[in-house]
Amino acid sequence: MLKKLIALAVVFNILSCAELHQVVNQLPQDTGVIGNDQIASALRQALDLGIEKQVTKLTQKDGFYKNNLVKITLPDELLKVDKTLRDIGLGNLADEGLKVLNRAAEDAVKEATPIFINAVKEIGFTDARNILMGADNAATQYLTTKTQSELYNKFSPVIKSSFNNVGADKIWTNLISKYNSIPFTNKVNPDLTDYVTQEALNGVYTMIAVEEKEIRTRISSRTTTLLQEVFALQD
Repeated sequence: MLKKLIALAVVFNILSCAELHQVVNQLPQDTGVIGNDQIASALRQALDLGIEKQVTKLTQKDGFYKNNLVKITLPDELLKVDKTLRDIGLGNLADEGLKVLNRAAEDAVKEATPIFINAVKEIGFTDARNILMGADNAATQYLTTKTQSELYNKFSPVIKSSFNNVGADKIWTNLISKYNSIPFTNKVNPDLTDYVTQEALNGVYTMIAVEEKEIRTRISSRTTTLLQEVFALQD
């Protein structure tokens, strides 16, 4: 590089400005700079892989129920319902009530996966380099911030439909009716659609973050040239 600079200085002294400009244009250009657009594309690829490799696991039977990272447990309001029913010998019904909440999420994610794919395609990374250099889940956090409200509105009716598909609405109607009929208990009427929608969304973002971390920390998980080039910057 030093030799090039010395040579260029010599040329500057013997050539006119026009001639110098022509010489400079003929010098090899540095093409190693990775721009914001390439980084943004790599971040989208990472999120897409999160959907392809991790979110699809949630759509399988027990994808939520047997995954401790995302398993949907009961909201605080229903913990007393669960305990009371078990105390009076209805533990099997309580178990089934918990299971069908997770079944509804599994069913809904299967139907709603295209929603997440489209969200990733449309997201704009205005500060892609800072996100690349951020935490292990920085891209997923950005996706969450940019899409959670819109995706909730799209996801909620899918969850509601899934409640019917897996029979969760009937089971919980029966379960809550039995609890509310017990003397001296405070009646409950939770909005389970809202609760499971939020929990299912959280589960999706959690699993996308799992794959993002894999790509950031394991070179072997960078399955495209773009991922290899871009994520090498944060190694």
